[in-house]
Amino acid sequence: MTGPIPQPGPPTAVLALGSNLGDRLARLRAAVRALRALAMSEVYETTPVGGPDQDNYLNAVVLVPAAPARALLAAVRSAEEAASRVRTVRWGPRSLDVDVIACGELVSDDPEILIPHPRAHTRAFVCVPWLDVDPDAVLPGHGRVADLVAGLDASGVHRTPWSLRR
Repeated sequence: MTGPIPQPGPPTAVLALGSNLGDRLARLRAAVRALRALAMSEVYETTPVGGPDQDNYLNAVVLVPAAPARALLAAVRSAEEAASRVRTVRWGPRSLDVDVIACGELVSDDPEILIPHPRAHTRAFVCVPWLDVDPDAVLPGHGRVADLVAGLDASGVHRTPWSLRR
């Protein structure tokens, strides 16, 4: 005899967090609280990808309750504003960067918020932490995140001893 069929949890959205200015860890922790994260990855220190010369980032991935694309965008921008995010240089240093990576099977071609994130499948600093929080993750249109990580150069992605819980 088998037990009850496991029911899927509530739909979630995947957000990637990054900071390389000021108290990076405190900014990530504040974002976790502001975004009401349901689950979170380990914290990784990563070398910057693209953009001008800049300090290393702290990166993490969190799962938050699913919401319509524009609502996710509003929550992300609110968290960034609370961290005094200023958008001056594309891919430049930032106090807090929050990207919506995926939201279930949702596809948004809204120029303000593309879902899934169009470059997530190429970013080890997103995919490696995502596996921490969801080892069975799938990036719509690109496949299993574990398979993506296997094909990425993750040499600049290093787990830290720090936690987002506090």
